[in-house]
Formats: sequence, structure tokens, C-alpha cells
Amino acid sequence: MTIAFLNGEYMPLSEAKISPMDRGFLFGDGIYEVIPTYSGHAVGFNGHATRMAQGLEAIEISNPYTAEQWQDILSNLVAKNKTFIESENIGVYFHVSRGTDTKRFHAYPKHIAPTVFGFAFEIAPPQPTVKADVKPFKVALQQDKRWQRCHIKSTSLLGNVMHYQAGVDAGVNETILYNGEGMITEASSCNVFMVKNERIYTPPLNHELLPGVTRAIAIEAFKQAGLVVTETWFTKEDLLEADEVWLTSSSKEVAPVVEVNGKQIGTGKVGDVWEKAIKAYHAYKFKA
Repeated sequence: MTIAFLNGEYMPLSEAKISPMDRGFLFGDGIYEVIPTYSGHAVGFNGHATRMAQGLEAIEISNPYTAEQWQDILSNLVAKNKTFIESENIGVYFHVSRGTDTKRFHAYPKHIAPTVFGFAFEIAPPQPTVKADVKPFKVALQQDKRWQRCHIKSTSLLGNVMHYQAGVDAGVNETILYNGEGMITEASSCNVFMVKNERIYTPPLNHELLPGVTRAIAIEAFKQAGLVVTETWFTKEDLLEADEVWLTSSSKEVAPVVEVNGKQIGTGKVGDVWEKAIKAYHAYKFKA
């Protein structure tokens, strides 16, 4: 059994318990992050720590730890779980809820301590750098039905879960979402990129999509490699006519998509620009 962190203590995951009156359980009232590590090296730690701090501030939960303390907890979880996770590819999940109250009441309670939980798990190995070796994705396409504060990485993920399940039910890997104007926002658990005429496009940040840490690292990596990247809105029709489509997330890195809603993207094979992009991402990801 892997080792978890709960409210300042390390313990077997099976022994980590919270009260049913915890507001994370009752309301999904909290913030979370998932940080990938490879051979003990974290990807985008500063970005994850900053986003978590901003999310906690947005919902008025006091951040229980400094960035340095979060780094120590992450390092300890990786070290303590190497015995249980044979792979060198370890993800760390952090979850901060508002805490446990004595009653169920919608308004924020005063003077309760946040619940802090973390655990480690195996993640997929880094994406290969040769397009012939990568396993491409097929995805569904749906109108985004979630709330209008998607820039906050809340633990209230029912909307995302339902969209993701739609992809599972369709026998595909993910679900890409578009807003009421037909503009692509993101996927249920990833950010979205497309390529047209060797130019890379991704939606700009606003309240309709998460400011993905992997997204930010990828954009900078692509630019440093001389690839042209533009943050702009594009329609679902643009997406279907793209030469290439990619998804980015902490666990998927830069994942190529060859089919959307049953329609082949480009040649139906992983593209040349993706191969350049994933090499650029791997060259830069530990520098961010």
C-alpha cells in the first residue's frame, strides 16, 4: 500500500480518513493539483504551486503551506513511495478542502482548518519522440455544459466527469468541448491545440478553460524551438479541418489526436509538427 499525506502526517493510503462532514466531501469545496515527476524530477512545480495558491485565494481558503513546504511534501511522497511504485514515473495529487465543520451549511464557515491530502500514483512514461511509436487519441466533441469559472482548478469536477464519461461511452479517449458560440474551449481533462499550415493554435485563457501548467510549458517550449504559436479562438469547424490536433495535460504531456467525433483529422496519422513539438517539450519541460 502506498504512503499518503494527510494533515501533516504520512501514513498508508488505506489509513487516510476524513470526516463525512468535510466540505470537500459535502460540496467539492476545495482545490487540487496533479504534479508529474520522472526519475524524481518534477515538471512545472512552480506553475502548479502558483496555480494552487491562486485557486485557494479565489475561493478564500488560506494556503496551509509555503511553496517550499509543498515542495518538501512532494519530494517526501515520491521518496516514500519508490518502494511501492516500481516505475520512475510518479504523479503526486494534492487536495486542499476548506475543512470539516459541525454542520452542513452552504456559506463558508469561520475558524476551521483546511484538510490537506496528498498521494502518489504511477503515471504513463514520457511520450516517445518518434511519431511511429506514439499511440494517438480519438476523441468526442460536445458543447461545454460546465460552470463559468473553469479557470479555478476546483475539486467540484462533476461537469468534467460527465463530459469525460461521454467519451468513454463513445469508445474514445477524451471529449473536446466548445462554448455557446461554437468556439473550442478545452477538453474534459486537457487543453487543446490544433495545427493548420504548420502553425500551432490554442484558445486564449479566460474563465472558460483551465490555465494548464503543461499548456504553458508547451507554448514556451514550442516558441523556443522556433515553432509558430498563436493563442486565439477557433471554431469546432476549424478543429475538424485542422492538419493536426493535440491535447496537453500533466499526465498526457502532448498527445496527438487523429479522430474527432468520428472524423479523421488530417491524414489520420500522427503529424510531422507533433514530432517537432514533443521533442521541444521534452527538451524544455524540466527548465520551467
